[in-house]
Amino acid sequence: MPDLSGLGKMILLMGLGLVVLGGLLTLLGKGPSEGGGLSWLGRLPGDIFIKRDNFTFYFPISTGIIISLVGSLLFYLIMRR
Repeated sequence: MPDLSGLGKMILLMGLGLVVLGGLLTLLGKGPSEGGGLSWLGRLPGDIFIKRDNFTFYFPISTGIIISLVGSLLFYLIMRR
């Protein structure tokens, strides 16, 4: 049977990171839609937002790329030995 302790530790680290990130966002007060500290997040150039009479479409391309890059950088720094 393969040793899965390394995978377990990585999943625990990622979960802890999500808890810390959620706590930080909660402590910042208002969310992005309420004009709080991160009001720029989700309204970047490249994010697609279409609003019609009874239809709204939102696809945050730029925001997703930035969050992915920051997450990858943090993951690299944490896992580097």
